[in-house]
Amino acid sequence: MEHNPGRHHVVIVGGGFGGLQAALGLGRAPVEVTVLDRYNHHLFQPLLYQVATAVLSPGDISAPIRQVLRGRNTTVLLADVQSVDLARKVVVSDGGEIPYDTLVLAMGATHSYFGHPEWAEFAPGLKTIDDAREIRERVLLALEAAERETDPERQREWLTFVIIGAGPTGVELAGALAYMTRHSLPRDYRRVDTSQARVLLLEGLPRVLNTYPEELSAKARGDLEKLGVEVRTGTLVTGVDDEGVMVGDTRIQSRTVLWGAGVAASPVARTLGVPLDRAGRVKVEPTLNVPGHEDVFVIGDLASLVQDGKPVPGIAPAAMQMGRHVAKNIRHRLMGRPLEPFRYRDKGSFAVIGRGSAIGVLYDKVRVSGRIAWMMWLGIHITFLVGFRNKLAVMVDWAYTYLTKRRDVRLITGLHANKLPPIHSESGTGPRRHEPEPAHVH
Repeated sequence: MEHNPGRHHVVIVGGGFGGLQAALGLGRAPVEVTVLDRYNHHLFQPLLYQVATAVLSPGDISAPIRQVLRGRNTTVLLADVQSVDLARKVVVSDGGEIPYDTLVLAMGATHSYFGHPEWAEFAPGLKTIDDAREIRERVLLALEAAERETDPERQREWLTFVIIGAGPTGVELAGALAYMTRHSLPRDYRRVDTSQARVLLLEGLPRVLNTYPEELSAKARGDLEKLGVEVRTGTLVTGVDDEGVMVGDTRIQSRTVLWGAGVAASPVARTLGVPLDRAGRVKVEPTLNVPGHEDVFVIGDLASLVQDGKPVPGIAPAAMQMGRHVAKNIRHRLMGRPLEPFRYRDKGSFAVIGRGSAIGVLYDKVRVSGRIAWMMWLGIHITFLVGFRNKLAVMVDWAYTYLTKRRDVRLITGLHANKLPPIHSESGTGPRRHEPEPAHVH
């Protein structure tokens, strides 16, 4: 790839929260910027679970990277980066090598199955739009299968949803699925009562949302249980297959298992030949540089940085702050000024439990829960969405869902009917099982 030899070339790998902020921060700098991403869109990951549970459409939480980065000094390329050669100062992608003067790595993280990659086939995680669509289809297909199933035991398997991992993703998925099956769908099915669906949330640690204060964690668990979620903590999963999970010697029969337990850094980090932490993240300097390489920065989920004895969390606000800071440090470096250490300012974090329920911590001190936390969560997420159209669409969809309790984005886009149980005509021409038959008029 050719670039202007007279200008300093900054290559940014990743168009997520950190990468976008870094590119925007360099929009008017005397540099040439190239942004590489395997997708052509920026994704607002915190709302992916709402795509997976049929509240939002994928387009509501994504925006074309080219549309966001329209600076005259910025080029956006669709490319899958495979490795980095620090000695030669090139990024190796599927389309060839891209030389750099300064490199910013912001690829984020992927799923971690704790040494069991074979589980991925049976328990999809939630990191991309494709993941959200797959989860949505699995959930909806399970309900379609239950509608056709005549064997009560097999029907229970189709109506049992297991989520492994009770971090924010697992908790949000569990709460949304419980609300969806109990309140949004029952009137739409004749042969099966979706309100009787089981939603199990399994967590190996002693409590859900382990990074939050204990009282908020307990509040979240109580709210989940009120929604009908069966929460099991201190529970280690030892096996996953297409018909359920093993918890120790106990088997839970389920045809829909979802993964929200762990994350691992992008495998590109391993090609750098620098120290990594247990999750595969790069142990960066306080300036967010790779040790020994002042021309290479790592930000977001790919960076491992300890501040005040605690790791900087892998959340969107931290990545955005890192992106802005790296852009400033690149400008400092071009002017011959020393690089400044990064300081994460924790303005707060939230986890939504269900309709009208959330928990949150503001400025590491103020703890909120219930409807107030939920309203704050709504406002924060609308604020950080990219694009006016996205903000308006999400607000309209949320208002509609809140007022009607409906989930209208229930699309099964593939042809999967041949995978479902056979249809038995004698099993279902009567009234809905969960509604009383109309009284006879004499």
